[in-house]
Amino acid sequence: MDDIVSPLDDRYKTEMNAIFGERAKLERWMDVEIALAKAHAKLGNIPKAAVSQIEAAKGKVKLDRVKEIEAEIHHDLMAMVRAMSEQAGDAGAYVHLGSTSYDIEDTATALIFRDAIAQIEKRLIEMRKVLKELAQKHKKTVCIGRTHGQHAVPTTYGMKFAIYYQEAGRNLQRLQEAKKRILVGKMSGAVGTMATFKGQGSQIEKMVMDELGLAPAPVATQVVQRDRHAEIMQILALTAAGAEKISKEVRNLQRTEIGEVAEPFASKQVGSSTMPHKRNPHKSERVSSLARLVRANVQTALENIALEHERDLTNSANERFVFSESFIVLDYMLKEMTFILKGLEFFPKNIEKGLELTNGLIMAERLMIEITEKGLMGRQEAHEFVRELSQKAFRENKHLKELFAGSAHGKKFTKKEIDALFDYSTYIGEAEKVVERALKD
Repeated sequence: MDDIVSPLDDRYKTEMNAIFGERAKLERWMDVEIALAKAHAKLGNIPKAAVSQIEAAKGKVKLDRVKEIEAEIHHDLMAMVRAMSEQAGDAGAYVHLGSTSYDIEDTATALIFRDAIAQIEKRLIEMRKVLKELAQKHKKTVCIGRTHGQHAVPTTYGMKFAIYYQEAGRNLQRLQEAKKRILVGKMSGAVGTMATFKGQGSQIEKMVMDELGLAPAPVATQVVQRDRHAEIMQILALTAAGAEKISKEVRNLQRTEIGEVAEPFASKQVGSSTMPHKRNPHKSERVSSLARLVRANVQTALENIALEHERDLTNSANERFVFSESFIVLDYMLKEMTFILKGLEFFPKNIEKGLELTNGLIMAERLMIEITEKGLMGRQEAHEFVRELSQKAFRENKHLKELFAGSAHGKKFTKKEIDALFDYSTYIGEAEKVVERALKD
């Protein structure tokens, strides 16, 4: 363990690691080889008995042996072919028949993506469940809404969580909709012409993909085109940005001067090595940090689209990093974000304090509307009147209600009416209905 380089192998390790592990990749490669052998056998190109031998070989191939061969020949896929052939007896002669490396590798990548996407979907569903519960629970929890970092008008915490719930749902939909373009394989040879299959190429390709539960690429070069891979990387980045959006709000609302919510903090947890009092939102900060990594990998995936001619190898090395890295990191992010949301602490007194902080200025909009509807002046005049009154309240550190009540226009309202105007709990519009609507899908 002391020679681990990547934090993906320990600190940020999740169930996703097993999907992208070396053994898992080797098995997916061999699954494609087996599917190819089955297609050949059905068409009479190889003995039917060879299929069972090749299938049995899969369980006998050792990763160490594949690595040993690779060290000698410097070709990882061909190392698998030789190792599998060694274990298949006479049937080893039929392993990899007619295919090229990326017939196997790209098709296997689609199989890995299928499992990885399913894992992300699972995480999103879990996180949405928690968000839905929070939105329901806090649909009447009134808080201050902020725009441009300034206090705006009242909203509810239910609205915040409903926003996140819906966005996570859209990312889930994006994953589901993209599968028809992402879960695609090929069995079409060195430049996509299927020449090695002597007229049976389309049939073999369809048989292989049917066996594996994938769709065949309608046309390919030596590789499946990388716009497909870039698309899934972009969806992962969108999903990561959605998680970061939540984490950033938690971080900001946990600021000492706001203190409305806080991520969970264990009884023995340490916030700082020198400041014993610190309760840093480090989990949320971690989510924000990792989102940058997932976004950065999109650039690499986009650059991989423009390979030269029928393909070059400039995509290969970086894909060994970016696919596994983005999926594992996002899986960790969603797991961490769900944990944060489940343990999120609320501080009602600070929420109320935030609503009172501006001495009633957050009700200026409502005051403007009511003055207009009472027929005292037009909307534009009312806006200017309340604007000037608000500036005075700010400069003199007085409550807007007090200044309005003492104005000529304010005297045309009863005390009860003015008190009602400045009751922020009744100025959330249809927030409750909006939340209910958002949670119905």
